[in-house]
This record gives sequence, structure tokens and C-alpha cells, in this order.
Amino acid sequence: MIQRLLADPPGPLRLSISATTRPPRPRERDGVDYHFWSNERFNSQVTAGAFLEHAVVHGNNYGTLRSEVDPHRQVGIGVLLDIDVQGAEQVRRVVPDHISVFLRAPSLEEYERRLRQRATEETSAIERRLTAARAELALAPTYSYQIVNEDLTTAIAELRAIVADQFARVRDVG
Repeated sequence: MIQRLLADPPGPLRLSISATTRPPRPRERDGVDYHFWSNERFNSQVTAGAFLEHAVVHGNNYGTLRSEVDPHRQVGIGVLLDIDVQGAEQVRRVVPDHISVFLRAPSLEEYERRLRQRATEETSAIERRLTAARAELALAPTYSYQIVNEDLTTAIAELRAIVADQFARVRDVG
């Protein structure tokens, strides 16, 4: 969804590239899909205050670097963060003008089917994701918006409308 939104954005928009300690999946590139870091480097950057948010997700560290967000926001570029519920809670506390969107599959069964169809993870990792999803669904009401991704075209249109509305609000204030 994010890639399709970025292909035709409703305003100046970019995706923040997260840092992670997990190994790359096939076809993922360092500095493009993620910043693939060692635990030592990640932890040193946490200590240095380099992260807007960070969390352990599915057994690996993930985080959004301030350098991926702050310089762009300062010049009016919207920044999308593809983060989990732990990170979203941290962002809510430190970025008062954030907009959060909880994207969900129509059901846990459909989510499991999609994970298995992707064929990028072991069965144990899929089980961890399903367990986490149950807890994350309880936090959906804390988000500004929720989108049920039943039909990809419809879900993308909903996301585009939310982002376009945010750009319109910024123009009206400015």
C-alpha cells in the first residue's frame, strides 16, 4: 500500500527507512528497504538518542531514525513511518501533530493466509506474528484511523484520502 501511495502521492511525501537488527530477506537491500545493523550499532544509536522510536518486534530491534524524519518535516515533506504498535505509542508521545493509521486484514484467518502465501518466514515466525496480532488489534482504537485491507484498491484510496486531507489541513493553516 505504501509503495502505491508513494507512486502517486497527494503531496510531498516519503517513506522513512527503518533500522533493524534482523537479517535481510531475499531481495532486500541495505539502505533501501531497511538499514540492516548489528545489535551493537543499534544499541549505541539508542543510547545516542538517534531514534524517534524503537522497539523489539518479533525478536528483533526496529527503529525510526530522527535523521529519516526531522529534516524532511522541517521543509514540509510528509514522512510515512511503517511501524508497529509499540513505536506508534512512542510517536504519539513525541510528535503531537502525527496522524496514525492502523492497517489490518479483514480477519486473523486472512492475515495468516497472507503471511503463509508470502513464504518469507518460518512457521514459528508466523505463529509469533499471529500471537502479536491478537494483542495489537486491541490497540486499533488508539489510532487516528483504521483501514481494513479487504480490497487493495479501496484500501489504497482510503489511505490516499487520509494523507490528502492532512496535506489540505497543513495548507489551510499555513
